[in-house]
Amino acid sequence: MGFISVERGSDSPFVEKIYHGYSAGEGSTVRPAESHWHMVFSKFRGRVQTFMVGPLTSAGVVPFTEGAEILWLKFKHGTFMPHLPLGNFLDQETSLPEASGNSFWLNGSAWQFPDFENADTFVNRLARRDILIFDPLVSAVLQNQPHDYSPRTVRHRFLRATGLSRNQILQIERAQRAAALLEQGLPILDTVSETGYFDQPHLTRALKLWVGQTPFQLLRESAKSA
Repeated sequence: MGFISVERGSDSPFVEKIYHGYSAGEGSTVRPAESHWHMVFSKFRGRVQTFMVGPLTSAGVVPFTEGAEILWLKFKHGTFMPHLPLGNFLDQETSLPEASGNSFWLNGSAWQFPDFENADTFVNRLARRDILIFDPLVSAVLQNQPHDYSPRTVRHRFLRATGLSRNQILQIERAQRAAALLEQGLPILDTVSETGYFDQPHLTRALKLWVGQTPFQLLRESAKSA
């Protein structure tokens, strides 16, 4: 059956979405590039591990093992931990040390593992301790809001808060929008026009790099699920 998951929004201003799932069998899946970073809590055979997963700059394949349960928190652009620079976590999954059977170490303190229901409370506690902070300039620039900062300052703050440049984030998100349209059954040329690619080959290259599938593959999956 593969990997089964549910997702929900968050009341926290730091979190984009919260996911919870489990693997009902052995296998693997194609995962797209990801401009956001995550905290992931994986439970397998009674042991819980905590991971920092940085932004992913290309698509890849993720294996999964039967019986694993996973909670992952997807943080908004601009949310970061000053003591863990995101530039050091690009394309990496880094394990955080265990403190006990029910907690892990972060910034010199032991933290209880969150669950799907109390994840917002966990994030807000991190924010109150200034372990997690938010740079509003990042979201303002991504939403094309006016600001008075120089391009150099914008570049610096993007790299500090996201590990990526503004352009990298926009390219990844445009490819994801195109993939979503194709999965909804929109024809390829209409998708090219809707998302601003030069032509079909340009769209194909972008999707192969950042989504891991071609437009034809995504349309075929759309037709199967229709």
